[in-house]
Amino acid sequence: MELQRYKTIEPKILYFGTPVVLVSTLQEDGSPNLSPISSAWALGWTVLLGFEESAKGRANLERTGECVLSVPSPDLWQNVERLAPLTGNNPVPPHKADKFRYCPDKFAVAGFTTSPSDCVAPPRVTECPLQLEAKLEAAHPLANRNGRYPVGIVAMEVRVVRVHARQDIIIKDNHINPALWSPLIYNFRHYFGLGTELGKTFRSET
Repeated sequence: MELQRYKTIEPKILYFGTPVVLVSTLQEDGSPNLSPISSAWALGWTVLLGFEESAKGRANLERTGECVLSVPSPDLWQNVERLAPLTGNNPVPPHKADKFRYCPDKFAVAGFTTSPSDCVAPPRVTECPLQLEAKLEAAHPLANRNGRYPVGIVAMEVRVVRVHARQDIIIKDNHINPALWSPLIYNFRHYFGLGTELGKTFRSET
């Protein structure tokens, strides 16, 4: 009887609540490109970034070996959404041509400004409270079983080399205060912030 509460489904995407990350890279002419992604996973100071194989941000990262991961807060969701239909690819890839358009200056269209980085060439997004400078370690092609994705997908493994945090979200000089900071969450193509704190793990230092 209990099993009748569930139904087998096949959704197009599985973004079951993941943070939005803005990946800045450099184009061939030295201008910045800004890629909003919803597939980012961190362990220690290593982050895996999910890209379409055809994404300009992925190509830039592979070519230069550098990027900045700027993590927006929930109040910036409309700025992030302005980036959603844009691509740094010119011409626009065929599988995106019906919904996307080329944009040479995504920072301006989204209402973001740049700040110089310390260890890498791509700029940081000034408005994001958390910014991670990173360098490429490896690229891992991912299986696209049953052709559920229109193009190939790749996990780009980057190593964070510098962390910038806005002063008002820092606690004890070297920690992020989770009571004052929350990332923008992408939940089945809808934007959310975090809810009320439920508790903390025994390993918490704050």
